[in-house]
Amino acid sequence: MLSAFTPDAWARVWAFRDTFLLGLWTTISTALLAILLAFALGLLFGLLSTGKIKALRLVARIYVEVIQNTPIVLQLCFMYYALVYAKRSIGITAAGILALGIYHGAYMAEVIRAGIEAIPKGQFEAAQSQGFSYIQQMGYIILPQSIKVILPPMVNQVVNLIKNTSCLYIIGGADLISQTYSFVTGASTGGAYGPAYIVCGLMFFCVCFPLSRLAGRWEERLKVRDRRTVAAVSSGPIPRRVIRRGQKP
Repeated sequence: MLSAFTPDAWARVWAFRDTFLLGLWTTISTALLAILLAFALGLLFGLLSTGKIKALRLVARIYVEVIQNTPIVLQLCFMYYALVYAKRSIGITAAGILALGIYHGAYMAEVIRAGIEAIPKGQFEAAQSQGFSYIQQMGYIILPQSIKVILPPMVNQVVNLIKNTSCLYIIGGADLISQTYSFVTGASTGGAYGPAYIVCGLMFFCVCFPLSRLAGRWEERLKVRDRRTVAAVSSGPIPRRVIRRGQKP
């Protein structure tokens, strides 16, 4: 068995680098589809939770509370094994996409709800006075203003979703964690535990860290733009110089 940090262990990891790259590709592709689903659900239930129809607000509240207060592993196992026993198997990857999308969709719904509620009520009243419908209010006025509130926690959810793809290991997925575990326990590749898990961690870091930095810079640019706008409005129009009678302008 290879020692944890010997040159032979690192050479073995390098020789089977395609295994790690395959796991990384599976993780990224699964995460991208799950992000799209999570955003769609978050936008839908975020709008429902701030709408005027009480029944729809209740539905959104139930969805958020149930999903947020049960673990992602339980939801993933239910999504996969329950459908298998019901003879409606949808596959490991599809089950992972659905479970991750539904789970993080609940958190994105709360993020969008908080962003909408952060906008002053005067903006809603002004939009209503102009004859905008609810969807038009959100699309043209409210949501564009709430981006600076929504963006940071939204990106945090994206990063968390990428990391939570590791839960696919529970149902035998082909994600990065699963491929790493198969590598370190394989008959011909086992033993290089240290280098394998270090490489796996670095791959996750290389994906998640730039996203966090990008969101931070984007948020800072939005804040700078807001400060400039406020400063320009506060300064008001430039006063005209008073010209006395007989004085040349």
